Formats: sequence, structure tokens, C-alpha cells
Amino acid sequence: MAPASNCSREEFDRGVSELRRLGFDPTFDESVFARSTLTAGDARHRAEAFVQAWNDPGVAALIAVRGGYGSVELLPFLASASLGTPKLFIGYSDNTSLLTWLTIHRGIPALHGPMLDGRLAAGTAGYDEASLLALMGGDRPVTFRPDGLTALRSGDATGILLGGTLTQLAASLGTPYAFTPPAGSLLFLEDVNERPYRLHRLLMQLRLAGVLSRAAGLVFGEMRGCDETDGRVTAADVIAQFAGDCAGPVLTGFPSGHTTGPCWTLPLGVTCRIMTTPHPALIIEDAPVE
Repeated sequence: MAPASNCSREEFDRGVSELRRLGFDPTFDESVFARSTLTAGDARHRAEAFVQAWNDPGVAALIAVRGGYGSVELLPFLASASLGTPKLFIGYSDNTSLLTWLTIHRGIPALHGPMLDGRLAAGTAGYDEASLLALMGGDRPVTFRPDGLTALRSGDATGILLGGTLTQLAASLGTPYAFTPPAGSLLFLEDVNERPYRLHRLLMQLRLAGVLSRAAGLVFGEMRGCDETDGRVTAADVIAQFAGDCAGPVLTGFPSGHTTGPCWTLPLGVTCRIMTTPHPALIIEDAPVE
């Protein structure tokens, strides 16, 4: 699927080849290659392609070719759409708009995971194969302890994991498709190339909307490129100012989304557990798909 921007045919073909190597049988409509000024074609047509693929009994999961911009344009068309049997949607970045709509507004689990462009197309240098296959295979429970995962605030908490890219989450507030996680949720928050003051502004928006204080625990991504180039102010400095909004544990450095190395896959809309001792870990207690 191309819910947002498109990718080059070369990247697309490499990503499709990697899916085949994993044992999947990729299928796509030629509309995936449509182009307009900012997006992969007209919003209505992208929404129609999404619904058609979702309701196709021969399709088990939908995966975005890339992020970029434009997935939010689909939401008014999808709001009244009839979706049949739940299935997985996989993506991140701009596709956070769809992840939020599915998990919070439709109650359907989804995967915050690798897309074709720059991830699957790069082979296992671009994504973590084990986490993707474990979640697509319905394994449970699954314990994730990636290198670099750090406990900023200790504790233990269990709840429904929700979230995605901060820019999209904050932009959704005040709309009918707002990021409104219920009290007791665990939140995964990540972004890329947002200078510390902009990162502070995004988190402040979530604070003022009451989102952070309702969370039972927080998990932050790598926040790649979010430090000042001279090192005077870092993303970690900003995050530390908001950690106290949450009464539960706070982890940083989970490599999902805009990562420097392989992108791990996280399930959204399912029960997870944050542990900080004896080692920081995220335990996936429910499978996103049977």
C-alpha cells in the first residue's frame, strides 16, 4: 500500500523481494505507483485502495511502502468505511495517523514496523527480522531487550501499548481522529530530526492535553537526530523534564521507527508490560494476530 508518499520502483522491487525471502506472497495494485505533488496519488483513491485490500479475503496484512506525508488525508474517507475481518497494517512515521485510527478509533491492533523504502529494501541491515516475524506469527509472550534500552524511571507497568511518531500524534489533537489513549495505557513515542526545543513543544502539547499523565508507562524511541549538534542540549535532557508526568516506568532508546540501525517491530493496541529490573525490557503479552 502507498497511504502516504510513494517510493522508487527500485526500492519497491527490493522490498518485495525481501518479503518473498521471508516466505510471504506479496501482491499489489498498480495504483501503488501513482504520483501527485506531495503524495502517492489522490487521497480518495488511496483510501479506496486501502479498503479494497483490507476487504480482500486473499490479503492477510497490509504494509506501507513508505511514510513521507499524506496518510492523514485518508481518514475522512475511511471514517465511514466498512472493514471486514481484522488484519495487520504495518508502517510508521507519517503512517502513525493510520496506526492511531486503527488502534484507538477502531480497536484493531497494528504493527509499528518496517516499510519497504529504506527498510525491507535494505534487507536485514534495515529491519529486525526476529521481532517482525515473531509478531506476524502470533507468538506470545515475547520479550524485547534491544541494545541501548535504558530505564529513565524505574517501575513495572502493564497496559495497552499505543503511540507512534510524536509529530503525527500531536498534530491529531483537536481533530475527530485525535490520539486519545485511555488511562492506564503504555505509550511509545518516537521522532527524528526534531531539535530539542521542537521536541519539548511536542511533548508539552501532549502534557497539556492530559495524554502523558494518563499513561501507566512510557517508552521512547532512539530520537535520532534530536540532539543539538554541539551537544549542549539533548533529547534525553528534554525527555527527563517530562518523565515525571507519568507515575510509572519510563524507558528510552527502543529502536523502532526512525532508527540508526535495524528497525524493530512493536505491536500497538495489545497488552504489554514494561519492566526495569533486573534489566529494562518490554514484554509483549498478547499477540496482535491469531
